[in-house]
Formats: sequence, C-alpha cells, structure tokens
Amino acid sequence: MAVGKLRNAKVIINQRAIYDNLANTKSHLEAGTDLFVVVKADGYGHGAIQVARIAEKAGASGFCVALLDEALDLRQAGFNEPILVLGITDPQFVTIARDNQISLTVSSTEWLKTAADFLTQVPSSAKLNVHLALDTGMGRIGFQTAEELKAAVQVLNDFTAVINFEGIFTHFATADSKNSDYFNYQYDNFNKLMAVLDKRPRYVHVANSATSLWHKVCGGNMIRFGIGTYGLNPSGTEIPDLPYELHPAMSVVASLIYVKLVKKGKSISYGATYTTSADEWIGTIPLGYADGIPRKLQGFSVLVDGNWCPIVGRVCMDQFMIKLPKRYAYGTPVTILGKSKDKTITADDLAQYLGTINYEVICGFSPRLRRKYE
Repeated sequence: MAVGKLRNAKVIINQRAIYDNLANTKSHLEAGTDLFVVVKADGYGHGAIQVARIAEKAGASGFCVALLDEALDLRQAGFNEPILVLGITDPQFVTIARDNQISLTVSSTEWLKTAADFLTQVPSSAKLNVHLALDTGMGRIGFQTAEELKAAVQVLNDFTAVINFEGIFTHFATADSKNSDYFNYQYDNFNKLMAVLDKRPRYVHVANSATSLWHKVCGGNMIRFGIGTYGLNPSGTEIPDLPYELHPAMSVVASLIYVKLVKKGKSISYGATYTTSADEWIGTIPLGYADGIPRKLQGFSVLVDGNWCPIVGRVCMDQFMIKLPKRYAYGTPVTILGKSKDKTITADDLAQYLGTINYEVICGFSPRLRRKYE
C-alpha cells in the first residue's frame, strides 16, 4: 500500500510519551518482574519497530506479538530480546520460530505432537521455546482442565530434546472492570491449574495492562504491557483513576484542502444526507474511511483553531467535509485526535461516539496514513 507522504495528513507519535509510560510502569513493578511490551498490530498503529526501539531504551525485557510474521519483522530489524507470539501458529512453521529464537503459544497436545514431528525432521541444536496458554475463563484459546494440562506436560517431557517449556500464562476477560468477581474466578482457576505443575517454567504471566494497573495478586514474574504503552486507559472510562499517569502518544491531524461558501438548501456528500440550513462555510479534509475515518463519524466534531466543527454529510473513501464557523485559509490544521488550543479529542471520545473501544480507534488508522515521530 502506498503511504500518503505527499498529502497534508498524518499520524503524529509522541516518542517521549511512550518512553515515559514504559519507564513509569517499570518503576512500579515488583523486583524480578519482566516487562514485555506488546507491539502486535504494528504497535497498535504506532509502528512496531519504532515502539520496540523506544521500549529497549525504557528497559523492556522482551516483546509480545500476535503473529509469527510480526516476530520475524522484529528479528529482521535487529532486536535480540525474547519475543512471544500470543496467537496460535501453524505447526508447519515451528522450525522458523525455533531458528529465530521466537517463543510460541501452545493450546493443545495435538499441536505439540505435530510440532515435535516437524522439529525432529529438521534437526538443530536449538530448541523451540513454548508457552502453554490456560483458558481460565476467557473462552478463546488454552488448556481448560487439569487433565488437559497434565497431558500437555507429559508430551513436553517426552520431547525435551526439541521443545523447551519456557512459560505458562492466562488472560483475564474482565481485569478492566469495576466488578472483580469474574477476575477472582479466573485467578482461582489459574492457581488450581498451576498446582498441577511439579516445577514452574521460566516465565509465569497473567498480567496484561489492566491487571498490572489495578490488581496486585498477579503471582507471576512477567507482565504483558499493551494499551498502557500507548498512554490509554484499558477500561476506557469505566475506571477513570489510574495508579500513575499515562500519556497518550498518538495524534491525528490533517489540513483543509478546500473551503467554499455553500448556499442555504444545498446538499453535501453521498446520499445528500446533509442539507445546509443557511449559507455555510464548508471545508474538505483529505482523509476518509480508507484511512480509518469511519462513515459512522458523520456528525462528530473535529477541531479547527480550537473550534468544534461537525462532520457534515457522509464520510467518503478519501475525503470528508466539515462545517466551519468562518472562512479559514487553505492549509489550516484540522485535529481529528489530539489537542487544538485548549480543547482535546481523545481516543475515548472517538470510541464513545462510534460505540467501540479506544483499542479499535488507534488500531484503525490505516498504513496509508503516514506516521511522523516526534
């Protein structure tokens, strides 16, 4: 995909904010706890390689991704820290992971046996590092019962020549909720499953951003810090109080590329869903749903010179229009996410309008929209 380097629109990434978020988090960890920074989905839209470089400087111990391809990108960029793939990788690619010292997540004994076959067929002095996922109530991936876990450990014991049992983990479904009942239920399940093990592996981890921020009963020696890296509250607005400050790292700005006076009674954009109620100054911005500005944002107000300006008419693929309080010059900045004078649009503001979460908002700005690092 071509990146729009020559248009007046960009995602601005505040590198200092990311560094401060991670350094602050690291300072709050108990001694002996490793900080793994989650850079999946291109660093939640912030740029995985760039975020990983900042994380190194902030003292991160390793990285988490969702795909083996994402892990390989980090290796090819020169990162030597431990990398854990949180998603399920097709076992036919296990030798690639082994040879690049990339740790893989395991959710079934069948996967382990198949992986062992592939590893045995292509001998190496290196072993494949694996982390067992435990489904304690998330309902996504992982071993659910003590019997399943015992069987997996037995398979691991049978194939110690090619597989190293490096870690074990679970994921909480409601760590970002005020009500901790289900969190406690999952944590109890985790402890019951852990009792099956005669010996703990190198890494035991249950804490995502929300768990590390609001729950002190982690019992692990590693955290997977994701959304907090980028300065956002994992709960959105449900739990507004954080134990320490996080600084949002992403802003999205563009410029007016066309301004015109539209007479009363004229319609704007596809479907003629907006009609001017008076003579109105209308500005056009060179961003659309192909860039991560959803059509559902019609009616949402962006910022121009510190003024709220509603999106009028349907958002197009590459452009959208706004109602201006007066005539503004070509090139006047337009803030879609971030600060303009004394006003701010947050990822939570966009999420609430769209009926979603801040994660989806920041991940939604497409690669076509260039990133600028400041």
